[in-house]
Amino acid sequence: MASSTDQPLSRPLTGGQLATPAELTARLDEFRARRGYVNPQQGPMAAALPAVFDGYRVFYKALVLDEKHLAPLEKEFVWLVLLCVASEMGSHHLKLFFEHGGTDAQARAAFRLAAWVNGAGAFTFVEQNWQPFFPRVPAQQAYLDGVDALIAGLEGVTPQWAHLALLSAHSGAKSKWGVAAELQACYGLGIPEASMAEAMSVALWPCGANAFHDAAGVWLELVRSGRVNASPQFQAWAAMPSQDGLELGVRACGND
Repeated sequence: MASSTDQPLSRPLTGGQLATPAELTARLDEFRARRGYVNPQQGPMAAALPAVFDGYRVFYKALVLDEKHLAPLEKEFVWLVLLCVASEMGSHHLKLFFEHGGTDAQARAAFRLAAWVNGAGAFTFVEQNWQPFFPRVPAQQAYLDGVDALIAGLEGVTPQWAHLALLSAHSGAKSKWGVAAELQACYGLGIPEASMAEAMSVALWPCGANAFHDAAGVWLELVRSGRVNASPQFQAWAAMPSQDGLELGVRACGND
């Protein structure tokens, strides 16, 4: 059940109507009081789109702030890699990283992993074009060996942290090859699917809903193909038909 602070603050607006200055100020002040800041996009929502503003408040809290499956510092490490790949400042998450005890060694690992994501297109190219010439150097294994090397000797960064962060960052970067490689790596390490889902989902905020959509589609195909040992819950998801959105028929066009 939602807390009283998550109840709608807004009255409906129609026909070009705007909130009163007092209503706008009250909405933004309430958000600032709870979060410590407001962002520019909240102004137009508070003024003209109050239902969107209310939904934003609830969704942001559920997606970003509420504790779910990742431990607090683990989650902020995931955010650090994701934001670096997305070239987003993310001041709030930098603050939380430090508040939860983030270290220089963990930051160093995060920067290395972000750079690794940005260069992962080379592995996609090798697998798609050069793999027959290098049969003893599988692109995916070369990629995973590189991840191990990047975090070797850095205290406070487990393989689970690294691969969840990479899964999130590849999702945000819309790298289907990277998402597939990381999902298989996470399953191989025995990382819970709930943690994978949370790490993947946070890419939705800085990188857009389509980033999460595309990454989830990769996961769906991995489960359907049997390339990962999915739980009964995820098997049930994969067994559901017609998950490609609205199917549009093709209409022939021509001269009558």
